[in-house]
Amino acid sequence: MGDLGDLAELATWAGRALGAGFVQVNPLHAAVPGTPTDPSPYRPSSRRFPDPVHLRVEDVPEFAYVEDRARVRALLERGGQLRAAVLEEGALIDRDAVWEAKRAALELVREVPLGPGRRAAYVDFLAQEGDALEDHATWCALAEVHGSDWQRWPRGLRDPRSPETARARGELMDRVDFHCRLAWLTDGQLTAAQRAAREAGMPVGIVHDLAVGVHPGGADAWAQQEYFAAGMSVGAPPDAFNARGQDWGLPPWRPDRLAESGYEPYRRLLRALFRYAGALRIDHVMGLFRLWWVPQGQAPTQGTYVRYDAEAMLAILVLEAARAGAVVIGEDLGTVEPGVREDLRSRGVLGTSVLWFERDWDGDGRPLPPESWRADCLATATTHDLPSTAARLTGEHVELRDSLGLLTGPLDQERALAAADTGEWLELLSRLGLLRGARGGHCVSEEEAEIQAVHRFLLRTPARMIGVWLPDGVGDRRPQNLPGTWDEYPNWRLPIADADGRPMTLEELAGSARLWGLVEVLRGGAGRRR
Repeated sequence: MGDLGDLAELATWAGRALGAGFVQVNPLHAAVPGTPTDPSPYRPSSRRFPDPVHLRVEDVPEFAYVEDRARVRALLERGGQLRAAVLEEGALIDRDAVWEAKRAALELVREVPLGPGRRAAYVDFLAQEGDALEDHATWCALAEVHGSDWQRWPRGLRDPRSPETARARGELMDRVDFHCRLAWLTDGQLTAAQRAAREAGMPVGIVHDLAVGVHPGGADAWAQQEYFAAGMSVGAPPDAFNARGQDWGLPPWRPDRLAESGYEPYRRLLRALFRYAGALRIDHVMGLFRLWWVPQGQAPTQGTYVRYDAEAMLAILVLEAARAGAVVIGEDLGTVEPGVREDLRSRGVLGTSVLWFERDWDGDGRPLPPESWRADCLATATTHDLPSTAARLTGEHVELRDSLGLLTGPLDQERALAAADTGEWLELLSRLGLLRGARGGHCVSEEEAEIQAVHRFLLRTPARMIGVWLPDGVGDRRPQNLPGTWDEYPNWRLPIADADGRPMTLEELAGSARLWGLVEVLRGGAGRRR
């Protein structure tokens, strides 16, 4: 499993060797522990604090001074076994096994006394994060004893301000300190990754992702109960793609309590994330305006929209971004209320444009030519919730959905619709002269040529940011997440792989001839854009 050291390495390589301006990651929020842990980064325990599973333990300064070298060797050997299982045996990423090894190593690291400078930095971090960190660490310590759903804890512990919780915190202070230490170490490595990106010449650096909500049994929902609507869940109303609507199982913030507090939890959340982000992507940015609330036990069709003070939410967002010198990107895909995109644009918040969705919906419905795209956006060919470009071009995404019973119509009909959609785009790419056969001496296949043409197209748009889905660079055909599935598909557990499905290391990725062919396309087009 990749770690924050790998993120810094990827950013350094992408900035120095490729001339990339940013690296975007999915949310790195703290997950809810469990067996197995929910692998989705969009259902976290806490959005305020990052997950220590992403730590590179070897980069923690105290690691070099651990006295139990035999135990260290055993843990490193276990890490090697996990790596070999993924790279050589085709195993999925096992987050729980990774964390088991890392946690054991971090327990050893904690036995090493901090030097005076490191201790002073840790004390400063504790003072800076205050009660929020203590609450988070207390939840983590209590979860080790009572399980990861606070709503099933002994009644007195369900209230973070109760005498029972204060007593338990004192009894578990050693574990509370351990989890505070993990948050500090993770924050430091995240900051180092952003610093590495900027030192590599990236004008933006790491683009972090803010999930739309938190797990109802997690740390944030426990510590901030007064701000969450009890008995409610965030979701989506019925639409053309899902007639039953959606229930995401995430408790919504109460707009009245947010306003009464001067939006303190929201402000603190943004400030914490911007500390190590060159840009922040806001998942489902429409949630700053309104959210679909679904009463507990009711179908999503029984929900209703609840409005937030968008003026205040946006003002705080852009203020904190300006203080950090960071960019804000709103994920505004799907059903968007009239006026929302205009409000976001007027405040400098970029939107999200995905090639396959950019059609003239108010006219003939055909693919939108590049000059007609909006400028204030991050433009990409795909996202983590959509098929890779190779899968879309070959139609393999239809076959995958059919094998999992997710198609809404007959297979032949779905194949024909997908082929017609792709065919219209390829016809436009050909008409614009973007389909070519080779680049930089690397003879490419028809599929590679079409992927390169897609990115030549993106470079012709006025979009301020152009993103490349990393698996597209090496021909990976598998989606990282397949909406509508739970255990039917290995969501969020697939390592990046080549066109044959063989997992790739970061070193192999950097040496991929296919990726470099795409890089040359991007370099040439980017030069003309500037």
